Amino acid sequence: MQLLALTLPDLIVLIVIAFAAGVVRGFSGFALSALVMASAVLILPPRELIPVCWVLEMTASLMMVRGGIAEADKRIALGLAVSSALGVPLGLYLTTTLPVDQTRMLALVVLIALAALQLARVRLPFLASNFGLYASGLVAGVVTGIASIGGMVVALYVLAQDHPARVMRASLVLFLFASSLFSLMWLLGYGVMDELALQRGVILAMPVAGGVVIGKVLFRPSLERFYKPFALCLLLSLAMLSLIRSVLN
Repeated sequence: MQLLALTLPDLIVLIVIAFAAGVVRGFSGFALSALVMASAVLILPPRELIPVCWVLEMTASLMMVRGGIAEADKRIALGLAVSSALGVPLGLYLTTTLPVDQTRMLALVVLIALAALQLARVRLPFLASNFGLYASGLVAGVVTGIASIGGMVVALYVLAQDHPARVMRASLVLFLFASSLFSLMWLLGYGVMDELALQRGVILAMPVAGGVVIGKVLFRPSLERFYKPFALCLLLSLAMLSLIRSVLN
């Protein structure tokens, strides 16, 4: 475990987290990075988790993007991806300059707030405009740089469009794939993506892939109304637990 700079118990926990996050990603189309950040932030700081999440998101995207985006709203997904690429460097700047504890708390608070807004079905009419599209993408990029959870911002935007769950799922798959390609250059530029991060990502990509396969099998159009509530309730619970533990520690 010296190669990964992790203890064996920590690695086992990360493998379980990666598998569970993969199931949710395959099932709902998003929340992989958010679940990993919420659960694993007590093992690794956000700065070390972000490049690992990139590897995991790319693994899931490659498994889901082919044949899984036919129903995606491509204008929205690609517009969000391009604008989010502009916000990533600011988020990375914050997470590489703030103290680890403050960054961890900030990441969890942002995650909880976004999950609560979506769970409460908060609808923001101004988002149904071109300004809302690109502003949401920009904010998603900043949040991705801070905590690798830009998909949550995008999911909130898509919710405001009243799209069916299957369209949201496909759009998120396309967005996460495209935005991952854009964000890689920023991760490399800030020196966040290093050899250790890649090694951890490759090891955890295997349980993520297994989880995605199971999640895709569980995807049932007849259960569309349960997709987002399921992922958000799980996410909110994990994030709040991690935040409480961070405060107590």
